[in-house]
Amino acid sequence: MTLTLPYTDRSAAGRALAGELSRYKGRPDVRVVGLARGGVPVAYEIATELQAPLDVLVVRKLSLPSAPELAFGAVAVDGTRVVDDQIIQRLAIPTNIIDATTKRVQTELNRRESLFRANRPPLNLTNQTVILVDDGLATGATMLAAVYFVKKRSPKQIVIAVPVAAAEAVAKFRPEVDELVCPAIPEYFYAVGEWYESFPQLTDSDVSRILDNEGMKALAGKAFQRPE
Repeated sequence: MTLTLPYTDRSAAGRALAGELSRYKGRPDVRVVGLARGGVPVAYEIATELQAPLDVLVVRKLSLPSAPELAFGAVAVDGTRVVDDQIIQRLAIPTNIIDATTKRVQTELNRRESLFRANRPPLNLTNQTVILVDDGLATGATMLAAVYFVKKRSPKQIVIAVPVAAAEAVAKFRPEVDELVCPAIPEYFYAVGEWYESFPQLTDSDVSRILDNEGMKALAGKAFQRPE
Protein backbone atom coordinates (compact mmCIF):
# COMPACT_ATOMS: atom_id res chain seq x y z
CA MET A 1 0.00 0.00 0.00
CA THR A 2 1.45 3.35 -1.05
CA LEU A 3 1.18 6.04 1.61
CA THR A 4 1.72 9.76 1.25
CA LEU A 5 2.57 11.78 4.32
CA PRO A 6 1.28 13.88 5.86
CA TYR A 7 -2.16 12.32 6.39
CA THR A 8 -5.06 14.66 5.71
CA ASP A 9 -6.53 14.11 9.18
CA ARG A 10 -7.17 11.38 11.74
CA SER A 11 -10.07 9.90 9.78
CA ALA A 12 -7.95 9.55 6.64
CA ALA A 13 -5.19 7.98 8.72
CA GLY A 14 -7.68 5.52 10.19
CA ARG A 15 -8.87 4.45 6.75
CA ALA A 16 -5.27 3.91 5.60
CA LEU A 17 -4.50 1.94 8.74
CA ALA A 18 -7.63 -0.20 8.35
CA GLY A 19 -6.23 -1.48 5.07
CA GLU A 20 -3.27 -2.90 6.98
CA LEU A 21 -5.59 -4.79 9.35
CA SER A 22 -7.90 -6.51 6.85
CA ARG A 23 -7.05 -9.99 8.20
CA TYR A 24 -9.02 -9.12 11.34
CA LYS A 25 -12.19 -8.23 9.45
CA GLY A 26 -15.36 -10.01 10.54
CA ARG A 27 -13.74 -11.89 13.41
CA PRO A 28 -16.11 -12.14 16.40
CA ASP A 29 -13.27 -11.95 18.94
CA VAL A 30 -11.92 -8.58 17.73
CA ARG A 31 -12.50 -5.40 19.69
CA VAL A 32 -11.11 -2.03 18.53
CA VAL A 33 -10.19 0.27 21.41
CA GLY A 34 -9.30 3.91 20.79
CA LEU A 35 -7.17 5.86 23.23
CA ALA A 36 -9.03 9.00 24.21
CA ARG A 37 -9.03 11.50 22.89
CA GLY A 38 -6.95 11.48 19.68
CA GLY A 39 -7.08 7.77 18.98
CA VAL A 40 -10.88 7.56 18.89
CA PRO A 41 -11.51 8.98 15.37
CA VAL A 42 -8.74 6.73 14.02
CA ALA A 43 -10.28 3.73 15.79
CA TYR A 44 -13.74 4.59 14.47
CA GLU A 45 -12.59 4.14 10.89
CA ILE A 46 -10.84 0.87 11.71
CA ALA A 47 -13.82 -0.55 13.59
CA THR A 48 -16.16 0.41 10.74
CA GLU A 49 -13.98 -1.30 8.13
CA LEU A 50 -13.34 -4.41 10.25
CA GLN A 51 -16.99 -4.68 11.29
CA ALA A 52 -15.84 -4.82 14.90
CA PRO A 53 -17.10 -3.22 18.11
CA LEU A 54 -15.60 0.15 18.98
CA ASP A 55 -14.69 1.04 22.55
CA VAL A 56 -12.63 3.65 24.35
CA LEU A 57 -9.82 3.59 26.89
CA VAL A 58 -9.13 6.72 28.90
CA VAL A 59 -5.42 7.31 29.50
CA ARG A 60 -3.41 10.47 30.03
CA LYS A 61 0.24 11.43 30.26
CA LEU A 62 1.84 12.70 33.45
CA SER A 63 3.77 15.92 33.09
CA LEU A 64 4.80 18.99 35.04
CA PRO A 65 3.10 22.39 34.56
CA SER A 66 6.53 23.80 33.73
CA ALA A 67 7.05 21.20 30.95
CA PRO A 68 3.59 20.09 29.79
CA GLU A 69 4.86 18.46 26.57
CA LEU A 70 7.46 16.32 28.34
CA ALA A 71 5.76 13.24 29.75
CA PHE A 72 7.47 11.57 32.70
CA GLY A 73 4.84 8.84 32.65
CA ALA A 74 1.17 8.07 32.06
CA VAL A 75 -1.80 6.64 33.91
CA ALA A 76 -4.88 4.70 32.81
CA VAL A 77 -8.35 5.08 34.23
CA ASP A 78 -7.99 2.10 36.59
CA GLY A 79 -4.84 3.60 38.15
CA THR A 80 -2.33 1.63 36.06
CA ARG A 81 0.73 3.88 36.02
CA VAL A 82 4.00 3.84 34.13
CA VAL A 83 6.87 6.26 34.73
CA ASP A 84 10.12 7.05 32.97
CA ASP A 85 12.82 6.80 35.62
CA GLN A 86 15.39 8.52 33.42
CA ILE A 87 13.23 11.62 32.95
CA ILE A 88 12.31 11.67 36.64
CA GLN A 89 15.98 11.55 37.61
CA ARG A 90 16.98 14.12 35.01
CA LEU A 91 14.34 16.59 36.19
CA ALA A 92 14.79 15.63 39.85
CA ILE A 93 11.04 15.19 40.32
CA PRO A 94 10.30 14.28 43.95
CA THR A 95 7.94 11.43 44.84
CA ASN A 96 5.34 13.73 46.39
CA ILE A 97 5.07 15.69 43.13
CA ILE A 98 4.70 12.47 41.12
CA ASP A 99 1.92 11.30 43.45
CA ALA A 100 0.17 14.68 43.47
CA THR A 101 0.28 14.84 39.67
CA THR A 102 -1.08 11.30 39.42
CA LYS A 103 -3.94 12.14 41.79
CA ARG A 104 -4.86 15.25 39.79
CA VAL A 105 -4.78 13.37 36.49
CA GLN A 106 -6.77 10.48 37.96
CA THR A 107 -9.59 12.86 38.87
CA GLU A 108 -9.77 14.01 35.25
CA LEU A 109 -9.63 10.42 33.98
CA ASN A 110 -12.58 9.48 36.18
CA ARG A 111 -14.57 12.41 34.82
CA ARG A 112 -13.85 11.46 31.22
CA GLU A 113 -14.58 7.79 31.84
CA SER A 114 -17.99 8.65 33.27
CA LEU A 115 -18.74 10.93 30.32
CA PHE A 116 -17.50 8.68 27.51
CA ARG A 117 -18.86 5.44 28.86
CA ALA A 118 -22.28 6.88 29.76
CA ASN A 119 -24.62 3.90 29.35
CA ARG A 120 -21.96 1.69 27.77
CA PRO A 121 -21.07 -1.46 29.74
CA PRO A 122 -17.65 -1.74 31.43
CA LEU A 123 -14.75 -2.51 29.12
CA ASN A 124 -14.59 -6.33 28.86
CA LEU A 125 -11.45 -7.56 27.12
CA THR A 126 -11.19 -11.11 28.48
CA ASN A 127 -10.27 -13.59 25.73
CA GLN A 128 -10.56 -10.84 23.11
CA THR A 129 -8.18 -9.79 20.34
CA VAL A 130 -7.71 -6.17 21.37
CA ILE A 131 -6.58 -3.67 18.74
CA LEU A 132 -5.29 -0.63 20.63
CA VAL A 133 -5.39 2.47 18.44
CA ASP A 134 -3.87 5.93 18.79
CA ASP A 135 -3.13 8.69 16.29
CA GLY A 136 0.61 8.07 16.58
CA LEU A 137 3.48 7.08 18.84
CA ALA A 138 6.18 9.50 19.91
CA THR A 139 7.47 8.46 23.34
CA GLY A 140 4.53 6.07 23.73
CA ALA A 141 3.91 6.73 27.44
CA THR A 142 0.12 6.64 27.18
CA MET A 143 0.16 3.58 24.95
CA LEU A 144 2.36 1.72 27.43
CA ALA A 145 -0.13 2.44 30.22
CA ALA A 146 -2.89 1.21 27.90
CA VAL A 147 -1.02 -2.03 27.13
CA TYR A 148 -0.54 -2.77 30.83
CA PHE A 149 -4.22 -1.97 31.46
CA VAL A 150 -5.23 -4.53 28.82
CA LYS A 151 -2.77 -7.17 30.02
CA LYS A 152 -4.48 -7.16 33.43
CA ARG A 153 -7.72 -8.26 31.72
CA SER A 154 -6.57 -11.56 30.20
CA PRO A 155 -6.91 -10.77 26.47
CA LYS A 156 -6.34 -13.39 23.80
CA GLN A 157 -4.08 -11.08 21.82
CA ILE A 158 -2.92 -7.45 21.92
CA VAL A 159 -2.33 -5.55 18.69
CA ILE A 160 -1.09 -1.95 18.59
CA ALA A 161 -2.25 -0.07 15.49
CA VAL A 162 -1.03 3.47 14.80
CA PRO A 163 -0.75 5.44 11.54
CA VAL A 164 2.71 6.84 12.27
CA ALA A 165 5.40 6.31 14.89
CA ALA A 166 8.96 7.03 15.87
CA ALA A 167 11.32 4.15 15.18
CA GLU A 168 12.43 4.12 18.83
CA ALA A 169 8.83 3.70 20.00
CA VAL A 170 8.20 0.86 17.56
CA ALA A 171 11.29 -0.97 18.79
CA LYS A 172 10.21 -0.50 22.40
CA PHE A 173 6.70 -1.82 21.89
CA ARG A 174 7.27 -4.87 19.69
CA PRO A 175 8.30 -7.08 22.65
CA GLU A 176 5.31 -5.85 24.69
CA VAL A 177 2.51 -6.99 22.36
CA ASP A 178 1.62 -9.75 19.93
CA GLU A 179 1.69 -7.46 16.89
CA LEU A 180 2.40 -3.84 16.06
CA VAL A 181 0.96 -2.40 12.84
CA CYS A 182 2.33 0.96 11.68
CA PRO A 183 2.45 1.81 7.95
CA ALA A 184 4.63 4.91 8.39
CA ILE A 185 7.86 5.07 10.41
CA PRO A 186 9.64 8.27 9.31
CA GLU A 187 13.40 8.48 9.63
CA TYR A 188 13.20 11.80 11.46
CA PHE A 189 10.40 12.11 14.00
CA TYR A 190 9.69 15.06 16.27
CA ALA A 191 5.97 15.00 17.08
CA VAL A 192 2.88 13.11 15.94
CA GLY A 193 1.11 16.26 14.75
CA GLU A 194 3.75 17.06 12.13
CA TRP A 195 2.55 14.07 10.08
CA TYR A 196 -1.00 15.43 9.70
CA GLU A 197 -2.29 18.35 7.65
CA SER A 198 -5.06 18.82 10.22
CA PHE A 199 -4.34 17.75 13.79
CA PRO A 200 -6.84 19.48 16.08
CA GLN A 201 -7.28 19.18 19.79
CA LEU A 202 -10.48 17.15 20.08
CA THR A 203 -13.12 18.01 22.67
CA ASP A 204 -14.98 15.64 24.93
CA SER A 205 -18.09 16.27 22.83
CA ASP A 206 -16.24 15.22 19.66
CA VAL A 207 -15.28 11.92 21.27
CA SER A 208 -18.77 11.29 22.63
CA ARG A 209 -20.30 11.84 19.19
CA ILE A 210 -17.91 9.39 17.57
CA LEU A 211 -18.60 6.76 20.21
CA ASP A 212 -22.31 7.20 19.64
CA ASN A 213 -21.75 6.71 15.88
CA GLU A 214 -23.24 10.14 15.31
CA GLY A 215 -21.95 13.41 13.93
CA MET A 216 -19.03 11.99 11.99
CA LYS A 217 -19.78 14.03 8.87
CA ALA A 218 -20.15 17.17 10.93
CA LEU A 219 -16.92 16.40 12.74
CA ALA A 220 -15.05 15.77 9.50
CA GLY A 221 -16.28 19.06 8.09
CA LYS A 222 -15.48 21.12 11.15
CA ALA A 223 -13.10 24.02 10.46
CA PHE A 224 -10.18 22.94 12.61
CA GLN A 225 -6.95 24.82 12.95
CA ARG A 226 -3.64 23.21 13.83
CA PRO A 227 -2.91 24.06 17.50
CA GLU A 228 0.01 26.33 18.25
